[in-house]
Amino acid sequence: MGVESAGTVAELVRDRWGDHRPGLWFEDRTLTHHEVAAGAAARAALLTDLLPPGAEPHLGVLLDNTPEYPLWLSAAALAGAAVAGINPTRRGPELARDILHTECRVLVTERAHLPLLDGLDLPGTRVLVTGTEAYEELLRPYADARPEPGKATPESRLLLYFTSGSTGAPKAAICSQGRLAAAGRSLAGHFGVRADDVHYVCMPMFHGNAVIADWAPALVAGAGVALRRRFSASGFLADVRAYGATYFTYVGRAVQYILETPARADDRDNPLRIGFGTEAGAVDAAAFEERFGVPLVEGYGSSEGGAAIQRTPGTPAGAIGRAAPGDDLAVVDPVSRTECPAAVFGTDGRLLNGRDAIGELVNRGPNRFEGYWRNPAAEAARRRSAPAGAAGDGGAAGAGDGWYWTGDLFYRDAGGFLYFAGRTGDRLRVDSENLAAAVIENILARHGSADAVAVYAVPDPVAGDQVMAAVAGTFEPLAFEAFLRAQPDLGTKMAPRFVRVVERMPVTATNKIHRAALRREGFRCADPVWWRPPGESGYRLLTGEDVEALVARYRARGREELLAR
Repeated sequence: MGVESAGTVAELVRDRWGDHRPGLWFEDRTLTHHEVAAGAAARAALLTDLLPPGAEPHLGVLLDNTPEYPLWLSAAALAGAAVAGINPTRRGPELARDILHTECRVLVTERAHLPLLDGLDLPGTRVLVTGTEAYEELLRPYADARPEPGKATPESRLLLYFTSGSTGAPKAAICSQGRLAAAGRSLAGHFGVRADDVHYVCMPMFHGNAVIADWAPALVAGAGVALRRRFSASGFLADVRAYGATYFTYVGRAVQYILETPARADDRDNPLRIGFGTEAGAVDAAAFEERFGVPLVEGYGSSEGGAAIQRTPGTPAGAIGRAAPGDDLAVVDPVSRTECPAAVFGTDGRLLNGRDAIGELVNRGPNRFEGYWRNPAAEAARRRSAPAGAAGDGGAAGAGDGWYWTGDLFYRDAGGFLYFAGRTGDRLRVDSENLAAAVIENILARHGSADAVAVYAVPDPVAGDQVMAAVAGTFEPLAFEAFLRAQPDLGTKMAPRFVRVVERMPVTATNKIHRAALRREGFRCADPVWWRPPGESGYRLLTGEDVEALVARYRARGREELLAR
């Protein structure tokens, strides 16, 4: 289904007017579908009046998963505006940059997040604080508004959600109303979502996962939505039972955190019928289904909409699936721009030719990538031209020219099934957060004892990456820990898990830091490595016994090969 034929999210919001079934649950509150549509209409009218003439119709939302989040998403859809999801783990100037870059003239937040804004210079941005008397006074004149979708078209921007690249600040990917509606219809159809389903939204709504894969299909089907302010492994099963949740989405380590909670004899007594997400890992997905009786469906969709993989019957263990209909996906060597050979597996299922088989996932056909806000250089990097005469040469529909390069590492078996292998270059994905190495390097470079710093990803034993830094110079762990705590713009996922202390930074023939060599050696190197074991705040020297135990964890989850990529 194309964007132009999917309709708009505004129409889906309007369709819930007059539907008095319970539709939104949060803690001790319940709203009907009609109340959600009415609340969205009031906020849409307020937003229309607050936006200055000629300003970009952009709204920043700095909230936990409270009812105000879907209300403002729906309001923006009705107003023909776009929501920029502001990440509360960002700090100081980096947080201000996200708000100003997306030209948010209105920022909706809550009391708990007000300290994040202290001292920030946000000229021209009006801040609304939910749950306050002033906020309710602003809304009161619009209480009788009705949801009118006429301001929106399928091409109207609806989401500006941040995704990090290999260098520089996060990029704001654009998602139109038509693309979000189409994604919702596709997932609702694929999973058979019904009006009596309840979608449990526990992943943060400033990420595309929660909005695109959880909220949108529920809106399409008229299903209910239950919100969790922030993900809680210990509260997961209790929430699922209390709300009667039948569907949830996850990213990365969330599944492992749930599995680490104490097992109970009645774990399988729950209403869930499916979980949908990415990067859980085959071992943990099987353990989750065994314990809770709920199958997990691993999927893949480029955040920017440029490529998608669908799981089909017969998908091998560990694989995500094959290319979605309409996508021409290939695993390509980014230097030669030739297709990588098929993966070769040992009798134990381990990948034997990772150095050759792992490459970047590329869509050589039409795609729905809609660009980045005010970032033509990043768009050009995504749409790099295809080699002359190559399959798919001639441009991607909707992209103008070239192939769509996802920035994600994959390998492909002889049957065409695709396996996720990590992130390219200097990109890191830590606990489901996309990070740019250059941003972390700039912060660590302030530490006076470091002559040079390089930040890079090492694979996590379960999913995604961990942050590793190489430091040339002296290293004193207590002083380094104090330095990290004092940095106002160091996000909660940015602190290095491993610190390698080198006498001299390895360089290439052009005197650039040889990050590929650092990544390849990881924490198994001849230099001293300090690390923070999970659950500990301090650094200690990594021993040979520690390395053996770590490698055993990778091996147990079939990820040992990734240590040498």
